[in-house]
Amino acid sequence: MAREDYSPMPGCLSNNKVAVVFQYGSVVLFNFHDLSPDTNPILAAVKRHSREFVGDPRKDNYRVVVIPGLDRWSQGGSDKIMVKKLDMDGVRIISLVLGQSIALDHYTRSIDEMLNTFGELNRHMELTGTFKMQRKALFKLVAAANAALADAILRLGLLERSDAAWQSARYDRIWEHMRGDFELDDRFESLEFKIGIIQHNVKFFLDILQNRKSDTLEWIIIFLIAGEICVGVYDILNGAGAI
Repeated sequence: MAREDYSPMPGCLSNNKVAVVFQYGSVVLFNFHDLSPDTNPILAAVKRHSREFVGDPRKDNYRVVVIPGLDRWSQGGSDKIMVKKLDMDGVRIISLVLGQSIALDHYTRSIDEMLNTFGELNRHMELTGTFKMQRKALFKLVAAANAALADAILRLGLLERSDAAWQSARYDRIWEHMRGDFELDDRFESLEFKIGIIQHNVKFFLDILQNRKSDTLEWIIIFLIAGEICVGVYDILNGAGAI
């Protein structure tokens, strides 16, 4: 994900409707009650201009409470953040963490589906001693897993701190609280661990396919040697007049 251009902007946005759209597919809405992609004009426009649309999009609600008389700039709570004032930089920080959380959930679900596929392969292997997946399909699975990890790091920017958080301790506290509230670091580590399991499974099944190929080549060599012996015996017998 490209880094943000940090430019502090004045003004309170607590009563305004604000939409933040990320290139990786997350949409964060402030003060919207209609969240249907068919009737909400923002979501309808995003859907119309998207290359692909998730059939069952993930949704999450998070409360941003504006309290002008708050003793500090922000204060965290359970499933909410209280702020003294909601300005554009606050919107950037809050929407960034929310967008990352939803996108990470999408990638995690995709990885879980891959793990289920390998779970079925392992159970079938346990019962029958063999499996039917082709090498090409295995490569596709590991490529999809690697792409999910790369997207989480590069496109979502999960390992990067927001520019607004770098520039101001106020927004850094919001950023730290929300990342902790959504457990982004723990969820990313879990995603990495699951991808490691997938890579291990792919290596295991590729080794089996390689052994199958080696066994096939060995049998081909055996048949060729046997055929050569038969031809040699035939030539010997034919030269001796036995045939």
